[in-house]
Amino acid sequence: MTSPLGAELRRIHDTLRTDLRALQAAAATGARPQVRRTLPAHCLAFCAALTAHHTGEDAGAFPALAQRFPELAPVLAKMAEDHVWISGILARVEELAGELAASGTSPRLAGELDGLAAVVESHFSFEERRIAAALDRLPGTAALLSAGGGPL
Repeated sequence: MTSPLGAELRRIHDTLRTDLRALQAAAATGARPQVRRTLPAHCLAFCAALTAHHTGEDAGAFPALAQRFPELAPVLAKMAEDHVWISGILARVEELAGELAASGTSPRLAGELDGLAAVVESHFSFEERRIAAALDRLPGTAALLSAGGGPL
């Protein structure tokens, strides 16, 4: 039996929030060298996971919601616009993670992760408030919320 999609959305968001907080802590000044060495790979994995989640929403959940609840069209358009904006931030995080891997330093990475965390938290909270209940009324599985046919 699948869980309601609204709860699954919150679960995915909570996992991504936790992962992003861990990245922020690792990027903070004073993190152990061992933690900082693995940070680039963890940044890239997080960026890929968030991109997959947003791609899944754009291709699965949002079209399904728009078809079943046409009144949500403006909200869904705003969320899809947020995804584009967030993808630009993710590209900068990926670039800075590459810089850290290549040179052992990336002075802007911590700040970029902090900015990403603020934007993502606002976006996730908005999504949860505006579409979780509608998701619960959709037939379907968690595959609507992530790319690749399954939950993250």
